[in-house]
Amino acid sequence: MVTPTAREITLEDDLERLRPALVGYCYRMLGSGFEAEDATQEALTRAWRRSDTLVERAALKPWLFRIATNVCLDQVESRDRRARPIDLADPGTADTPVGEALPETTWVLPIADGQLVDPDAGPADRASDREALRLAFVAALQHLPARQRVVLVLREVLHWSAKEVAELLETSVASVNSALQRARATLDELALRDADAPTRPSDEDERRLLEQYLEAFAEYDIDRIVALLRYDVVFDMPPLALWLRGPEDVGRFMLGPGGACRGSKLIAVTANGCPAFASYKPAADSGAWEPWSLTILEMAADSDGPVVTGVHNFLQPFLPGLFDSFGLPERLDAGAPALRTSRA
Repeated sequence: MVTPTAREITLEDDLERLRPALVGYCYRMLGSGFEAEDATQEALTRAWRRSDTLVERAALKPWLFRIATNVCLDQVESRDRRARPIDLADPGTADTPVGEALPETTWVLPIADGQLVDPDAGPADRASDREALRLAFVAALQHLPARQRVVLVLREVLHWSAKEVAELLETSVASVNSALQRARATLDELALRDADAPTRPSDEDERRLLEQYLEAFAEYDIDRIVALLRYDVVFDMPPLALWLRGPEDVGRFMLGPGGACRGSKLIAVTANGCPAFASYKPAADSGAWEPWSLTILEMAADSDGPVVTGVHNFLQPFLPGLFDSFGLPERLDAGAPALRTSRA
């Protein structure tokens, strides 16, 4: 048995300390929690294998991010961009056929906040990180050419200097600044930079609104749910392409085709910087509850109080591994409470 050296132990600790930031970077580059975790693991594996090439410990972070960037660029260049249902089609109605599920690679997929918690980050940084995880922002990033995406994430999300980014990409500061300017212009043209960033409620208001929504959903009281939705709420169900706009169609859909989740058991979680919940619907003839949907709730501070602006339902049966990536159980037994908070 080979005993690790002190240097190896220290390096392993340092690599793990950087894992949350690395996962967040890879997620914004790739738009998928699954791919981000795989890319991070690949980058850490490559770093470990090449550790003898790391001359100075102070250079660990840029060295590791350079490896991760190369991993991500290989993936970005080999596939089409990921998107949200709202990016691909006009809204349907409660009477629109649900249609077939599209491939998993079509969609921007969620990620658990727990994978991204940086123990060294202060409250202000964590609040900024939450905003940079919004589904709209991650989807916007997918419109950028790969290297512009690298520049924008490192400069505006992770707050690297232009010089640091230039060294990572082996280019000039002028080139980095030009790429950043073009990336900003693209996001502005797409109206995805500020338009999808309404004022968030306070933490207390957000918590209270989440409780109201979960209680109404657990009782499947559609009138109460609809009352919590903003007039232009977006309701979608990746990997299905159908999406709805407005409380009326959302309510009609939930009483119609969406009624299969009546009687679900719920576990509150957090995803993409937002309140979220996992729903388990009754399994046929088994007395248990099976994974059905991971739902992200986007909220805004409206003039009349906090409201839900987005209900994004990611359907586990079509996205194997989704619940597992959030540390959620494979099924719930009959004795499980109707509503609880995840400890993951």
